[in-house]
Amino acid sequence: MPHVYVTGHKNPDTDTIASAIGYAEYKNLVDPENFYAPARLGEVNSQTEWALKKSGAEEPKLLEHIMLRVKDVMAGDVALANKNDPLRNVGLTMAKRNISQLPIVDDDGSLTGIITERNLARMYVRESRGASSFADSPVSVGAMLEVLEGELLVGKDREISGQLWVISMSVDSMGQSMKPGDIVVIGNRGQGQRRAIELGAGVLVVSNGVRPEDEVLEMARERGTALVLSPLDSYVTSRLIQLSVPCWEVMSENPLTVHPDDLVTEITEQVMEVHYRAAVAVDENMVPIGVVTRTDLLNPKPRRVLLVDHAEVGQSVKGVEKAEVVEILDHHHVGDIETTSPIPATFDPVGSTATLIVERFKASGLRLEESTAKLLLAAVLSDTVILNSPTTTDRDREVVEYLEDLLDLDANEFGTEMFETSSDVSGLSAEEIVNRDAKEYGTSSGGKVSVSQIETVGTGLLERKDELLDALEELRDDNGYLFSALMVTDITEGGTQLLCVGDCSPVHQVFEAHAQNGVIDLPGVMSRKKQVAPPLLAVL
Repeated sequence: MPHVYVTGHKNPDTDTIASAIGYAEYKNLVDPENFYAPARLGEVNSQTEWALKKSGAEEPKLLEHIMLRVKDVMAGDVALANKNDPLRNVGLTMAKRNISQLPIVDDDGSLTGIITERNLARMYVRESRGASSFADSPVSVGAMLEVLEGELLVGKDREISGQLWVISMSVDSMGQSMKPGDIVVIGNRGQGQRRAIELGAGVLVVSNGVRPEDEVLEMARERGTALVLSPLDSYVTSRLIQLSVPCWEVMSENPLTVHPDDLVTEITEQVMEVHYRAAVAVDENMVPIGVVTRTDLLNPKPRRVLLVDHAEVGQSVKGVEKAEVVEILDHHHVGDIETTSPIPATFDPVGSTATLIVERFKASGLRLEESTAKLLLAAVLSDTVILNSPTTTDRDREVVEYLEDLLDLDANEFGTEMFETSSDVSGLSAEEIVNRDAKEYGTSSGGKVSVSQIETVGTGLLERKDELLDALEELRDDNGYLFSALMVTDITEGGTQLLCVGDCSPVHQVFEAHAQNGVIDLPGVMSRKKQVAPPLLAVL
């Protein structure tokens, strides 16, 4: 089924993870023609880890990028041939599938070569003059029977390495060139058939479906000549016998291979350079699982992604600018994501993206999975700080009340347990703290800034102020930010202590405050989305 990834922003928080899971569940119910898969863009923080464990929801898989991979463009229904299959079978398969190359596998299923139209053409050119010889590529009687759809009248399966003759000459001249062990194709000519057997033919192929006389059969039996009856005329019979050789005799060895997770951009040049303009996708055991051709690489359909809880390229999955964004569901400001065609996009000023998802379930009369409902409740309580953030709306309160009834639990107790459990960051490094929920914002001049936030119970974290400032400075240097800030938000007191490094003059201007001992006190400030980001972006 067509695949759509549902993903939030980098450095995922609880609302991002819950929204990806919840909206994927909703979309799979209302849009069964597509498959929606939740994904994450980074490691989950301790709060989200608690919420996942408490709810029983499964952590989404990590999506490192949204750029096209080989498995997104390759033909997965790959036709194969065993190295010992007659070349005729390979040609028929290629014609039937309308393909110009066919991977060849060993007996264990691993890739051993490839046959292309060029291989077939070279064989015909090479065999176009003189008698065909199987000295270098013996052919089995069984393979001849298979390609001719013939009948073995005398003898048994064995390999033949002589020359191939089609008898159109007089019987008297037959012994001048023929040698014992050769393959002889002849029509309904009893005298010629007997002469071929007398000369020691390894295989006598009688064409046109005319059964030889009993005398010829007995003679072949006595002399050890295999006698094959072909329903085809002598010319076609001889050409098909040439195609009875095992395909490994003409295949190209060491074909170009790729892995299904290789980026299309990394393999395109290689595919264009090989003469057959294709690569075989193999698994870890070198078993072919697909073929990617030059045609597959021309204007391939991009991977599709649905964005939740963000609409910024800088916060989104790597390669999003080359992907097909099918929808955006967010509760922040309109970002800088560009699309090539109109899409559904929601930017609704509520406290949490999870609120919007629960509202959609209610409006559609659909019931949430219990694990998803509990995770979405954690997300609303996290983003609204148990409904105490200035971003909280009546719609958030209604959703929390609805989920309380659905789950038969106390939301305040649930949220308090979540914050108390996840507020202890003593085991995290300063680098982990400033990176775990960092948001990147663009400025009108083309620059970038970052604002991180961590919610705590009490202000004990500020005892690590110096190492936090060092970690912020490293974050700023690594990314070229104009400034990097960290909001240490005390959910019990309802305020924030802001740490900032770099050119922090915009921060001083917006909040009309300067740092005291390296910290800017912002009483009553709890929401990055509503109280910090908008005024900062206005001056940036």
